[in-house]
Amino acid sequence: MMENRDVDQKVIENYENAENMMILVFAQWCINHDLHPMKLYQRAYPTQSANQALAAALEHTVPKAESEEISDQTVLQVLQLFGNNDLAYVVQSEIEQRKE
Repeated sequence: MMENRDVDQKVIENYENAENMMILVFAQWCINHDLHPMKLYQRAYPTQSANQALAAALEHTVPKAESEEISDQTVLQVLQLFGNNDLAYVVQSEIEQRKE
């Protein structure tokens, strides 16, 4: 049987893996729409320093031509699921500009 600390560690690892996937989805969505992920992140969180997790995720993105489609709705839902409402707002504004 797992010790409580083992369970806690597993929960933390699962959350971090899911959070990294959210960051990768955001980064790839940006690439697919010719947007710079770091610039959008800075617009959402101007007081934060460079996001190391986002920088790491960028290393795992693929060129637009090689990427699967990531819907606007998917990226918004994933961001909101992790409480990144400010970033979701910036993404939404980019979506609205594109549709104009």
